[in-house]
Amino acid sequence: MKLLILGGTVFLGRAIAAHAVAEGFEVTCLTRGESGTPPPADAVWVKGDRSRDDWCAQIGQTEFDAVIDVARHPGHVRRACRDLAGDPHYVFVSTISVYPDDAAAGQDESAPTLSPLTGDEMTDMSVYGPAKVSCERHVLERFGADGCCIARAGLIGGPGDRTGRSGYWPWRFAHPSTASGQVLVPDAADQPMQIVDVRDLARWLVHCAVERVHGTYDAVGPSSTLGHLLEIAAELGGRGTPLPADADWLVAQGVTEWMGDDSLPLWLADRAEWGLGDRLGQAVHAAGLTHRPLQECLADTLAWEADQPQPHGAGLTDERERALIAAHPASGPVQTDG
Repeated sequence: MKLLILGGTVFLGRAIAAHAVAEGFEVTCLTRGESGTPPPADAVWVKGDRSRDDWCAQIGQTEFDAVIDVARHPGHVRRACRDLAGDPHYVFVSTISVYPDDAAAGQDESAPTLSPLTGDEMTDMSVYGPAKVSCERHVLERFGADGCCIARAGLIGGPGDRTGRSGYWPWRFAHPSTASGQVLVPDAADQPMQIVDVRDLARWLVHCAVERVHGTYDAVGPSSTLGHLLEIAAELGGRGTPLPADADWLVAQGVTEWMGDDSLPLWLADRAEWGLGDRLGQAVHAAGLTHRPLQECLADTLAWEADQPQPHGAGLTDERERALIAAHPASGPVQTDG
């Protein structure tokens, strides 16, 4: 089995490469090499810039059995579909952000998608969904519905998640900012939540490449809630106790939603967006995607966070959380650990 991974050094791409190598496949990873991280040992590393027309010069006419592509720029996918030799099975990693409706619960792959992006480059995250729609179209036009697999990934978590969405909460409960151990959490316990562990998704994508699985799938995690995730995070952290805060109060304090600096990760204040974490997911599970327990995913992410020089990429600083806890209507006096 000769597998080409377009990517392979960062998060999902690296997890795909690691699993494929472990399975004994002949793996080639093509990247620009700008992350500073090589692919896993035993994978062939080819450096190429997919924004250039000669991007695959080092691959030439090598024929691969399958390709797994994690690109977000339509031009990158267009060139791959145009230039790759032979007839590989093409597995393209898309996103549930291709869907315009984040409100309705229980949607599946038959839901309408956004209009495709015009042009080759995704200029910023505001056009992420349309860019992925355009990528999907290039793949389908070149390989046909029977020659490709479109995997519309949901929220991906696990070790290596530098967005902090799956790492912040177990880390925060292990490192409360106050001596009392209070941890500020959103009062949104019933918010739907679906996290797919990066290792489970990688294993399934390789399976799709090997078995030539075709079709379009919402590659989402099992149905859960933010409240359940916070309960697990508190148990794993072992030092903090939740202090729920109302959505309107958090918004008034300027706390950011979902991800990024000064955020409460994963929280969505507007219930009209809660369908984002409540997709049906039946087709992908029937196609073989299985999931490890959420507790294992969060525990392994916490262990990975502990080895990082700067843990997670989202959430509140200690100082900001202490200030918010002090201002919280139900909070008592705040003491620092120092």
